[in-house]
Amino acid sequence: MSAASPLRLAILISGRGSNMEALARACLSGSIAARVAVVIADRSDATGLGLARGLGVPTATVAYPGERPAFEAALVAALESHAPDAVALAGFMRVLSAAFVARYLGRLFNIHPSLLPKYPGLDTHRRVLEARDPHHGASVHFVTPQLDAGPVVLQSRLEVRSSDTAASLAARVLATEHVIYPRALGWFADGRLLWREGAAWLDGRPLEAPLVEDFR
Repeated sequence: MSAASPLRLAILISGRGSNMEALARACLSGSIAARVAVVIADRSDATGLGLARGLGVPTATVAYPGERPAFEAALVAALESHAPDAVALAGFMRVLSAAFVARYLGRLFNIHPSLLPKYPGLDTHRRVLEARDPHHGASVHFVTPQLDAGPVVLQSRLEVRSSDTAASLAARVLATEHVIYPRALGWFADGRLLWREGAAWLDGRPLEAPLVEDFR
């Protein structure tokens, strides 16, 4: 995308929206060549909706009616009314169907609080501590139908401290997420990052392994 035609980004949230805020602020500052076309929550009480509106970003709510097909049909309608070039999951707590993922395949992203492929799913910080892992972090990845299994583009990595609790570790990892998620989406907006043949490509080459940034 050029500066004259920034990437149109839609962001899906379920709660406080701190990664959404990091992405939106990166767009507003011009540090990435994108603008947030809409923030959509699956809950009307999601704190991030008010935060997005405070940043001047359009918002919408698509409530979960109790069954996934109707929810995803309404979600697609809400998204397509803003014609996004990319969709970022930012604390969005709904598992999406293979059909929904296929519609946005190659331009649907997530950030997960672990060094994937380790610890997909929930409670990653507790699981890291219980396993006595020396390192922890977060992963930006393309979304595929299998949960937290799409090609990983960029990871943050930090040392687990002997004093860490699940809460302190979560806070430290979250701070790194706010750095790496805008960075990876900035690459996509610049045309450097692509989905090709089921893999992530960066600067014209397939990523054999995710890039890793160390945080102290």
